[in-house]
Amino acid sequence: MMDTPLSISSIAEHVRKFHAGREIMSVTVDNPAHRYTWGDCIDRSKQLAKALAGLGLERGDRVATIAWNDYRHLEVYYGVSGGGYVCHTINPRLFPEQLIFIINHADDRWLFVDVMFMPLIEKLAEHIKGVEGIVVMTDEAHMPETALDNVHCYETLVGNETPDYDWPDLDENSAAALCYTSGTTGDPKGVLYSHRSSVLHAFASIAPDALNLSSSDTILPVVPLFHVNAWGIPYSAAMTGAKLVLPGPKMGDGETLYKLLEAEEASLALGVPTVWLALLQYCATAGVTLDKLDRTVIGGAAVPRSMIEEFRDKHDVVVIQGWGMTEMSPLGTANTLKAGLESLSPDEKLDLATKAGRGIYGCELRIVDDEGKELPWDGVAYGALQVRGPWICSDYFKLAGSAGSHTPDGWFDTGDVATIDENGYMAITDRTKDVIKSGGEWISSIELENTAVGHPAVAEAAVIGVAHPKWTERPLLIIVKAEGADISKEEMLEYFDGKVATWWIPNDVAFVDELPHTATGKIKKIELRKQFADYAFPE
Repeated sequence: MMDTPLSISSIAEHVRKFHAGREIMSVTVDNPAHRYTWGDCIDRSKQLAKALAGLGLERGDRVATIAWNDYRHLEVYYGVSGGGYVCHTINPRLFPEQLIFIINHADDRWLFVDVMFMPLIEKLAEHIKGVEGIVVMTDEAHMPETALDNVHCYETLVGNETPDYDWPDLDENSAAALCYTSGTTGDPKGVLYSHRSSVLHAFASIAPDALNLSSSDTILPVVPLFHVNAWGIPYSAAMTGAKLVLPGPKMGDGETLYKLLEAEEASLALGVPTVWLALLQYCATAGVTLDKLDRTVIGGAAVPRSMIEEFRDKHDVVVIQGWGMTEMSPLGTANTLKAGLESLSPDEKLDLATKAGRGIYGCELRIVDDEGKELPWDGVAYGALQVRGPWICSDYFKLAGSAGSHTPDGWFDTGDVATIDENGYMAITDRTKDVIKSGGEWISSIELENTAVGHPAVAEAAVIGVAHPKWTERPLLIIVKAEGADISKEEMLEYFDGKVATWWIPNDVAFVDELPHTATGKIKKIELRKQFADYAFPE
């Protein structure tokens, strides 16, 4: 067999040859409806790769982006990685201290920045001395005034080059992209993706039992391009020739998303639960339905049963719940119906859909007990979830085994607690550090949270363990009420009757105006534990 390398540039050449005319629509600050084709995208990516070489970059150098989902950001994906450099996407929602740490730790040489983030970069500039220059991702007409040195206009930089560029021959195991975790404790940790791992991940994700992508799809990734490479969509969409709709900064507004989904006739959209909560609330308020959307992939946090049900019953949209991590590129499981389960009742299928899904080929799963003994797949036993595969990190960038994240036999310890049933469907019951141990038994905070948000008066919920004199720990439910809604503690606790085990029902309810979140939208339970450190359950 031929030993041809798996590379990002090979995906670029494939889409240019076979799907050059397929459209990419994107919202940018300087153009609310920019349209061009995949062929245009790859040509401009080649122009960018030539420009980067002219800036003196060398193989393996890191080029960072702080940008939204639009066509220029997509070009950077291909121009940087295809040119032999490392595309380092950075989450602009991180705290300044984290941004400084990440940029310096990665040794980023150049920053590609959206116009709206230039004030942020100006504040950080004195702390990121290793950055040699900045490219503002706009045209000359919209270039901001700045006192920073060596600032370039993206359109001028790209426009000065021609697309007659030959992609370099690269080792498929060389680095292509870099993402940092946004954990709630300690410094962020970098995950370095290879060309090979990225291509294999794209191959796996397009399969019918995963995201089921094809050239007939129109994909709207609401998941940011800075969040684990938008779950690989920049690669998988190009691999299949799907149309892309990139929402730019308009990512969290329900009305804007609805209009974009309908106008562009998106068949697939991807995002975290909070995004779809805003969309569903807009649809309910406006009395409209999602007539074009076929399916949505939801990940990043557990998907409430009520959300899956609303998508299904009100909009005829199939929810594919996925699970993964930055360390996993990120896809590990996808929840699609397995052959032989077609006869399940609608409620049984809904129960199944609330699970994280089945492992896709390329990602092995196992659950183990405290001694590392593998546990059975019976849907009852639960233990530490561990994974391994060709797109799962073998270590963290520059940490050389010091993170303690891998087992001696080479499995990555996810930090999740899970069960796996006899059909291979995995369900996350908690994070290892979040599980509630009451009277020697474990209580799933995730299941309690998902049950709570099923109540129409609840906008958001979190559950933490609080010290108890008899049971060691008991669950405290913390709630943000839905706008205009009201509910008492007694009504909320009664809602759990018959939905969870009696002894799981929280001992008390605390109402708050908002919950603390990480930069990627996950609830920061460590902050909640600090906030309620002095809390004591009522007698």
